[in-house]
Amino acid sequence: MTTTAPPESTVGPDEAPPGFAAALEAAVEGEVAFDDYSRHLFSRDASMYAIRPLGVVYPRHADDVAAAVRVAAEHGVRVTPRGAGTSLAGQTIGAGIVLDLSRHMNRILDLDPERRTARVEVGVVQDELNRAAAPFGLMFGPDTSTSNRATIGGMIGNNSAGSGSLRFGMTIDHVRALDVVLSDGSTARFEPVDDAEVHRRASMPTLEGSLYRELPRIVEENRRAIADGMPPFWRRACGYRLDRLADPATPFDLATFVVGCEGTLVTATVAEVDLVPKPGNTVYAVGHFDTTQKAIEATMDALSCEPAQVELMDKTILDLSRQKIEYADLGSSLVGDPAALLFVSFTGDDRDEVLARLDHLIEVWDEKGHGYHTLRLVTAAQQTALLKVRKSSLGLLMAASQGSNRPLAFVEDTAVPPERLADYTARFAEILDENEMKAGFYGHCSVGCLHIRPFVDLSRPDEIVRMRRVAEQIKDLVKEFGGVNSSEHGDGLARSEFNREIFGDDLYEAMREVKGIFDPANIMNPGKIVDAPSMTENLRDAVLPPAPAFRTRLDFEVVGGMRGAADRCMNIGLCRKSTTGAMCPSYIATREEEHATRGRANALVKALSEPDPKAALGGERLHEILDLCLMCKACKSECPLGVDMAKLKSETLSHYHDEHGVPLRSRIFGNIRTLNKLGSFFGPLANVPGRIPVLRFLMEKVLGIARQRPLPQFKRRNLVRWYGSEGRRSTTRATQGTVNFLADSFTSYSEPHIGQAAIRMLQRSGWEVELASTGCCGRSALSKGLVDEATSKARTMAADLATNTPAGSPIVGCEPSCLFTLRDEHVSMLPDDPNVQDVSGRVRQVEELLVEAVDDGRLAFAEDSWLAGRRILYHGHCHQKAEVGTAATVALLKRIPGAEVVELDAGCCGMAGSFGYEAEHYEMSMKVGADRLFPAIEAEDRETVICATGTSCREQIFHGTERSAWHPVELVQEAMTSASASASGGRRAADNPAHA
Repeated sequence: MTTTAPPESTVGPDEAPPGFAAALEAAVEGEVAFDDYSRHLFSRDASMYAIRPLGVVYPRHADDVAAAVRVAAEHGVRVTPRGAGTSLAGQTIGAGIVLDLSRHMNRILDLDPERRTARVEVGVVQDELNRAAAPFGLMFGPDTSTSNRATIGGMIGNNSAGSGSLRFGMTIDHVRALDVVLSDGSTARFEPVDDAEVHRRASMPTLEGSLYRELPRIVEENRRAIADGMPPFWRRACGYRLDRLADPATPFDLATFVVGCEGTLVTATVAEVDLVPKPGNTVYAVGHFDTTQKAIEATMDALSCEPAQVELMDKTILDLSRQKIEYADLGSSLVGDPAALLFVSFTGDDRDEVLARLDHLIEVWDEKGHGYHTLRLVTAAQQTALLKVRKSSLGLLMAASQGSNRPLAFVEDTAVPPERLADYTARFAEILDENEMKAGFYGHCSVGCLHIRPFVDLSRPDEIVRMRRVAEQIKDLVKEFGGVNSSEHGDGLARSEFNREIFGDDLYEAMREVKGIFDPANIMNPGKIVDAPSMTENLRDAVLPPAPAFRTRLDFEVVGGMRGAADRCMNIGLCRKSTTGAMCPSYIATREEEHATRGRANALVKALSEPDPKAALGGERLHEILDLCLMCKACKSECPLGVDMAKLKSETLSHYHDEHGVPLRSRIFGNIRTLNKLGSFFGPLANVPGRIPVLRFLMEKVLGIARQRPLPQFKRRNLVRWYGSEGRRSTTRATQGTVNFLADSFTSYSEPHIGQAAIRMLQRSGWEVELASTGCCGRSALSKGLVDEATSKARTMAADLATNTPAGSPIVGCEPSCLFTLRDEHVSMLPDDPNVQDVSGRVRQVEELLVEAVDDGRLAFAEDSWLAGRRILYHGHCHQKAEVGTAATVALLKRIPGAEVVELDAGCCGMAGSFGYEAEHYEMSMKVGADRLFPAIEAEDRETVICATGTSCREQIFHGTERSAWHPVELVQEAMTSASASASGGRRAADNPAHA
């Protein structure tokens, strides 16, 4: 059987028909964007491809989707639906309009615990559905590694699976019904129907009716082709699932049929899905192996113990995880230096039974000689580090990219029967060796699926040829081993080209006929699954123009300079998560692609690819995209590829100022030390204007400082004055040498009591403390794009500290944003300055020194301080988390006798230095804080002690919750005094009285 080629859509790849944009805007309630930056942001997903769309539509509801498809059909424009845009094979990019279904269509419409179902809009994120289902002991079964940003609609379009597919199957196994929009803009509900209903629907004179008339015919005419051509292995995300319609044991069900269609047949708007019981207990055995092959060879013995999952992680990913603060905890728990880990989970409600199965596996492995060590992880706390690395394996592997030489997804989704996996992987490795390619290995051994990503430089034509050769060889190898070419990541642009060969002519032609029935005009995401272009067309790096010569103020040490730093983003979308970590606060608040780290990075790639990149950096649209970046630096640590948007924004702002001049407010905030010093000199009189409404109104009108925001209170007896009059004197003999305390701009003039507490605790620990009041570190100037001023301040401070402090003596401080500027931004501004190199290597947290003092017995806490028996809720500073993590602070607080310490995972506070003071950003600042931080604090008892490292964090907490937070060193000082000997005589209020 042959089928005529589908009609070409009438619109070229970069040509919008007259009146099309206006028609869309009139037809939908959601936003429509046709500007160059929006088009560029949606030209990429997490694949190796890039196709620039005509525009982007952000539907608010199903009616908007129907209207957009209808208008597109009337104008002959292609339609590509998109969820989180994390597709690895290019499914969510296309030349027409992109429907961003994640921004608004993210409501959970119904959750029925008794039926174990949920009805959701397709933009709902998997983790958010799981969070809603958790109180009922339920969850969505397909547990993807991208669950913190993957949308249910994207999982349906892709037929996603995950590490638990051995037990829970794939997305197709959990879809009950779908509300969809057809290619003519009409709507339908797909669900299982009996023969009578099939005949009833077939009688309708509509596009939906034609589906019920024609699909049964196609199935009947192609039963032999379906039986012979469909790959036999069950775990597949390829082609159209005619096998489902051909199964006589199941009802006729178009809902499951269109799962995995990649938006080429319909666009789903609402899904009814099954939920499964969440296991009461989960334990892991983590086998350590000398080689990756030996780990894979242990799979079948692991499967004999009936686990929930068997997962592989190779040394490439393990080594990369050790280099990132966010993921380094796993390495500290491993034994030796394994070349690979095989981790096996067991789940169940009976904990003793689950542990017995775990022990049995270890016995089996020991008996068979598998691995050199097996680690038991039986509590959630023990498992956290492992699961964090596993879920970020893709990003960590991508972090090994050097310029355009990246580990790419083109043979990463194959699967074979697990009993053949070891032999298959050995042959796979031989093919890579023959082609002189290296790759990272990880994935799901329990279901025979390994994500193997060879490194390829797509900017080199010879590498593209080699990539295609390997793709063809692996495709043949998969067939030989009875596997599938696409097992959970779909066909997309990477593998659809090979589908005729994979399915055979007859079945492939049947699939083409299916496409023609659903989509006669060929507008629904064409070029995927059938009638696809070559896998080597539309390659992202191959079409990117060479970066024009461009001189930056900051040092971008990666290949490709500033553009290379932005282009490290491979769009895996971790910055779109919303339930854990701090990245990315502005995206969490807006759910707009351009306000995620990924969106900003892609925007910068576009600007820096323009003929005049300096002029492009001064553009208003780019400035708008970067404006809501809080410069929290969470992306530096939480993004596996280390995209440092704070640094990129500072550089960009400096060029924007070159073009437009520096606003007065930016100059004021950029010279905050001078302002604070003057405020302290004239204090307390300087605090009066902040309390007079008319003056606050004028400040907002003239300077743009939000009148709702309380201003810092300046202290006349600042830290420098206190130190000069009494702080230098210590009653404890100095035995540890000299430590230099950084008198930052905030501790010194607004919160000197914190600096006093730190200095006194250091002195009691045996240190001679010198106050380093050497001016401003430049952090505030850098945040406003005043890079030249910041560089001058950095040079002065580094020279003073290097010259006027004892060689090798530690430099500590209480304000993370200032302290860590010395070891990060100073190096970026002055990479060749020996003073900067010297100083940056001496920076330590004051908490580190105090922990050492407690452990050495030089600093002793009272057993019965008023903190004994109290709960301490700790919120870490974003810059601290990005640079060194919070481990030292938490460790110090936990050493307070009798205190219960809980570290919040509540994201960025939203204040972000001057950001929260700015009138146009005030509401966004409060919205960020209200996302997780404020509710977490408000849920606490008034007896709970709130603790935060950053001055901005403490200000935001007080403003948003009316709770006064302590700095950790204050609590250490408080814990030195017995409650019976304190002035209050024992119990006291948890709030910090010094806040006033």
